[in-house]
Amino acid sequence: MASLLKISGTEIAPGERKIIQLKIAKLYDYTDMNIPVEVIRGKKEGPTLLVSAAVHGDELNGIDIIKRLLVHLKHKTIHGTLIAVPIVNVFGFNNRSRYFMDRRELNRSFPGSKKGSLAAKLAYLFTNEIVKKCDMVIDLHTAAVHRNNIPQIRACLDNAEIKKLALSFGSPLVINSDLIRGSLRQTCYKLGIPLLVYEAGEALRFDETSIQQGLEGILSVMSTYGMISHLPRKKPSAPIISVGSNWTRAPQSGILNVEKKLGDWVVYGDLLGHITDPFGVHNHAVHAKASGLIIGQTELPLVSKGDALFHIAEITS
Repeated sequence: MASLLKISGTEIAPGERKIIQLKIAKLYDYTDMNIPVEVIRGKKEGPTLLVSAAVHGDELNGIDIIKRLLVHLKHKTIHGTLIAVPIVNVFGFNNRSRYFMDRRELNRSFPGSKKGSLAAKLAYLFTNEIVKKCDMVIDLHTAAVHRNNIPQIRACLDNAEIKKLALSFGSPLVINSDLIRGSLRQTCYKLGIPLLVYEAGEALRFDETSIQQGLEGILSVMSTYGMISHLPRKKPSAPIISVGSNWTRAPQSGILNVEKKLGDWVVYGDLLGHITDPFGVHNHAVHAKASGLIIGQTELPLVSKGDALFHIAEITS
């Protein structure tokens, strides 16, 4: 029999499904601000999977992915435990912002502390009440505001357990990505908990393709690890593996007209676009700084010198 699970003082026994409000702080008017958490526990033993979204409050695709996942599992029997947290950064979410009210970045605040800023306190609570009770984590993201990403998995592929988890997701693109200081991914790595970052779409927008691929990926992971009997609609082909990526940046301020788009293959030196002035007198070509696949790009035509324009993944297989 699976052991008892307790989150924020609430016990969830095997076979139970509960929604928990993880208390964070009060707003100026003394309204409680909580992180909503749903826990589904099977009667039979299995791994504990955490699926989280909106660590950046304006990244919405993951929220809809988790909503659809919970609806899908409404009448399903699972082995093990699913912990679903659709909105981690509730402050940023309610302000339609990536950040906290004081402009702190939650995904640079992990593992947090009891005595730090509000972001540090939330990170500490989330790490200790949720993350440390899990065997693996899928963290759902989008590109930053005014940028767009094709669906992709980011993970430390040098770690065998993380690589197994990454390949079980079934994403067509997997990027071997370095750890970022203060991120949830770095904290999980140090704790020995495999974590994937799923990146797809843009901030403050829903993208159906990104949402569908994210949902199927999570179900594929749950199937691979014996949590559900669901199988993906079709067996995924071997993913494209990227050893790293870099941004091609604006050589000049102005108005950007693009020649290449998300998902295009490019070779070093290829023309990606033009930056012009409002009269069309000055024309600055933007050339690819690497060969590979365009996995992300700006959606804003107005650019300043040095702005990140095209994110290119280097491909080895």
